[in-house]
Amino acid sequence: MSTKTQQTRERILTAALEQFAARGYDATTVAQIASSAGVTEMTFFRYFPAKENLLLDDPYDPLMAAAVADQPHGLDALTRVVRGVRAAWQSLPIAETGEVRERMRIAAASPALRASMARNTHATEEAIVAAVPDVDYRTARIAAAAVLAALMAALLLWAQSDDGELGEAIDSALDVLEVRRG
Repeated sequence: MSTKTQQTRERILTAALEQFAARGYDATTVAQIASSAGVTEMTFFRYFPAKENLLLDDPYDPLMAAAVADQPHGLDALTRVVRGVRAAWQSLPIAETGEVRERMRIAAASPALRASMARNTHATEEAIVAAVPDVDYRTARIAAAAVLAALMAALLLWAQSDDGELGEAIDSALDVLEVRRG
Protein backbone atom coordinates (compact mmCIF):
# COMPACT_ATOMS: atom_id res chain seq x y z
CA MET A 1 0.00 0.00 0.00
CA SER A 2 1.42 3.41 -0.94
CA THR A 3 2.18 5.98 1.74
CA LYS A 4 -0.61 8.29 0.53
CA THR A 5 -3.08 5.41 0.47
CA GLN A 6 -2.08 4.36 3.98
CA GLN A 7 -2.32 7.95 5.24
CA THR A 8 -5.82 8.36 3.80
CA ARG A 9 -6.91 5.04 5.30
CA GLU A 10 -5.53 6.05 8.70
CA ARG A 11 -7.15 9.50 8.48
CA ILE A 12 -10.54 7.89 7.80
CA LEU A 13 -10.10 5.41 10.64
CA THR A 14 -9.01 8.13 13.09
CA ALA A 15 -11.98 10.31 12.12
CA ALA A 16 -14.32 7.36 12.54
CA LEU A 17 -13.05 6.52 16.01
CA GLU A 18 -13.45 10.18 17.03
CA GLN A 19 -17.00 10.29 15.63
CA PHE A 20 -17.93 6.98 17.27
CA ALA A 21 -16.60 8.24 20.61
CA ALA A 22 -18.62 11.47 20.28
CA ARG A 23 -21.88 10.10 18.83
CA GLY A 24 -21.80 6.33 19.22
CA TYR A 25 -21.42 3.84 16.40
CA ASP A 26 -25.06 3.57 15.41
CA ALA A 27 -25.65 7.35 15.36
CA THR A 28 -22.57 8.10 13.24
CA THR A 29 -23.03 8.24 9.47
CA VAL A 30 -20.51 7.56 6.74
CA ALA A 31 -21.07 11.14 5.56
CA GLN A 32 -20.00 12.46 8.98
CA ILE A 33 -16.91 10.28 9.00
CA ALA A 34 -15.94 11.25 5.45
CA SER A 35 -16.43 14.94 6.18
CA SER A 36 -14.37 14.74 9.35
CA ALA A 37 -11.59 12.92 7.47
CA GLY A 38 -11.67 15.46 4.64
CA VAL A 39 -12.67 12.93 1.98
CA THR A 40 -15.76 12.25 -0.09
CA GLU A 41 -18.14 9.40 0.66
CA MET A 42 -16.95 7.78 -2.58
CA THR A 43 -13.39 7.85 -1.28
CA PHE A 44 -14.56 6.39 2.03
CA PHE A 45 -16.13 3.44 0.21
CA ARG A 46 -12.94 2.84 -1.80
CA TYR A 47 -11.18 2.13 1.48
CA PHE A 48 -13.99 0.55 3.48
CA PRO A 49 -16.89 -1.27 1.78
CA ALA A 50 -19.15 -0.58 4.78
CA LYS A 51 -19.04 1.35 8.05
CA GLU A 52 -18.62 -1.86 10.03
CA ASN A 53 -15.36 -2.60 8.18
CA LEU A 54 -13.76 0.29 10.06
CA LEU A 55 -13.90 -1.81 13.19
CA LEU A 56 -14.16 -5.40 12.04
CA ASP A 57 -11.78 -5.87 9.12
CA ASP A 58 -9.62 -8.86 9.93
CA PRO A 59 -6.86 -9.54 7.41
CA TYR A 60 -5.37 -12.29 9.57
CA ASP A 61 -7.54 -15.28 8.58
CA PRO A 62 -5.12 -16.53 5.89
CA LEU A 63 -2.17 -16.15 8.26
CA MET A 64 -3.96 -18.07 11.03
CA ALA A 65 -5.09 -20.80 8.65
CA ALA A 66 -1.56 -21.21 7.29
CA ALA A 67 -0.10 -21.40 10.80
CA VAL A 68 -2.68 -24.02 11.80
CA ALA A 69 -1.92 -26.02 8.64
CA ASP A 70 1.80 -25.94 9.54
CA GLN A 71 1.23 -27.69 12.86
CA PRO A 72 2.22 -31.38 13.12
CA HIS A 73 -0.56 -33.69 11.96
CA GLY A 74 0.04 -36.01 14.93
CA LEU A 75 -1.38 -33.45 17.34
CA ASP A 76 -5.05 -33.47 18.30
CA ALA A 77 -7.21 -30.87 16.53
CA LEU A 78 -7.58 -28.52 19.48
CA THR A 79 -3.83 -28.42 20.13
CA ARG A 80 -3.14 -27.82 16.44
CA VAL A 81 -5.54 -24.89 16.32
CA VAL A 82 -4.29 -23.37 19.59
CA ARG A 83 -0.65 -23.65 18.59
CA GLY A 84 -1.33 -22.40 15.07
CA VAL A 85 -3.22 -19.34 16.30
CA ARG A 86 -0.47 -18.67 18.85
CA ALA A 87 2.21 -18.95 16.13
CA ALA A 88 0.25 -16.61 13.86
CA TRP A 89 -0.18 -14.08 16.67
CA GLN A 90 3.53 -14.21 17.55
CA SER A 91 4.49 -13.54 13.93
CA LEU A 92 2.51 -10.28 13.78
CA PRO A 93 3.89 -6.86 14.62
CA ILE A 94 2.68 -5.63 17.98
CA ALA A 95 -0.63 -3.84 17.50
CA GLU A 96 -1.41 -0.40 18.88
CA THR A 97 -3.12 -1.48 22.09
CA GLY A 98 -5.13 1.71 22.64
CA GLU A 99 -6.69 1.72 19.18
CA VAL A 100 -7.49 -1.99 19.24
CA ARG A 101 -9.03 -1.67 22.70
CA GLU A 102 -11.17 1.28 21.55
CA ARG A 103 -12.31 -0.60 18.43
CA MET A 104 -13.30 -3.61 20.54
CA ARG A 105 -15.17 -1.41 23.04
CA ILE A 106 -17.17 0.25 20.28
CA ALA A 107 -17.95 -3.08 18.62
CA ALA A 108 -19.00 -4.66 21.91
CA ALA A 109 -21.42 -1.81 22.61
CA SER A 110 -23.31 -2.15 19.32
CA PRO A 111 -25.74 -5.06 18.83
CA ALA A 112 -25.36 -4.73 15.04
CA LEU A 113 -21.59 -4.99 15.31
CA ARG A 114 -21.81 -7.94 17.70
CA ALA A 115 -23.78 -9.76 14.99
CA SER A 116 -21.15 -8.82 12.42
CA MET A 117 -18.43 -10.06 14.77
CA ALA A 118 -20.23 -13.41 14.89
CA ARG A 119 -20.27 -13.56 11.06
CA ASN A 120 -16.57 -12.74 10.94
CA THR A 121 -15.86 -15.44 13.51
CA HIS A 122 -17.77 -17.96 11.41
CA ALA A 123 -15.63 -17.09 8.38
CA THR A 124 -12.48 -17.50 10.49
CA GLU A 125 -13.74 -20.89 11.70
CA GLU A 126 -14.22 -22.00 8.10
CA ALA A 127 -10.68 -20.90 7.19
CA ILE A 128 -9.25 -22.86 10.12
CA VAL A 129 -11.33 -25.95 9.33
CA ALA A 130 -10.08 -25.86 5.74
CA ALA A 131 -6.51 -25.77 7.09
CA VAL A 132 -6.88 -29.20 8.70
CA PRO A 133 -8.32 -31.37 5.92
CA ASP A 134 -7.03 -34.55 7.59
CA VAL A 135 -9.33 -33.96 10.59
CA ASP A 136 -13.01 -34.82 10.36
CA TYR A 137 -15.18 -31.74 9.85
CA ARG A 138 -17.05 -31.99 13.16
CA THR A 139 -13.90 -32.22 15.25
CA ALA A 140 -12.14 -29.47 13.30
CA ARG A 141 -15.17 -27.19 13.55
CA ILE A 142 -15.51 -27.70 17.31
CA ALA A 143 -11.77 -27.08 17.86
CA ALA A 144 -11.85 -23.90 15.75
CA ALA A 145 -15.02 -22.67 17.48
CA ALA A 146 -13.58 -23.35 20.94
CA VAL A 147 -10.40 -21.41 20.22
CA LEU A 148 -12.23 -18.48 18.66
CA ALA A 149 -14.80 -18.34 21.47
CA ALA A 150 -11.98 -18.25 24.04
CA LEU A 151 -10.22 -15.50 22.09
CA MET A 152 -13.40 -13.44 21.78
CA ALA A 153 -14.19 -13.77 25.49
CA ALA A 154 -10.64 -12.75 26.44
CA LEU A 155 -10.60 -9.83 23.98
CA LEU A 156 -13.95 -8.47 25.18
CA LEU A 157 -12.87 -8.71 28.82
CA TRP A 158 -9.58 -7.01 27.93
CA ALA A 159 -11.36 -4.24 26.00
CA GLN A 160 -13.60 -3.49 28.96
CA SER A 161 -10.62 -3.05 31.27
CA ASP A 162 -7.85 -0.49 31.21
CA ASP A 163 -5.03 -2.83 32.09
CA GLY A 164 -2.94 -5.45 30.38
CA GLU A 165 -1.65 -5.78 26.88
CA LEU A 166 -3.38 -7.30 23.88
CA GLY A 167 -0.81 -10.10 23.65
CA GLU A 168 -1.42 -11.04 27.27
CA ALA A 169 -5.17 -11.34 26.62
CA ILE A 170 -4.60 -13.57 23.61
CA ASP A 171 -2.03 -15.73 25.39
CA SER A 172 -4.29 -16.13 28.42
CA ALA A 173 -7.14 -17.41 26.26
CA LEU A 174 -4.88 -19.85 24.45
CA ASP A 175 -3.27 -20.99 27.71
CA VAL A 176 -6.68 -22.00 29.07
CA LEU A 177 -7.22 -24.27 26.09
CA GLU A 178 -3.78 -25.72 25.56
CA VAL A 179 -3.31 -29.15 27.01
CA ARG A 180 0.04 -29.35 28.79
CA ARG A 181 1.64 -32.75 28.58
CA GLY A 182 4.56 -33.65 30.81
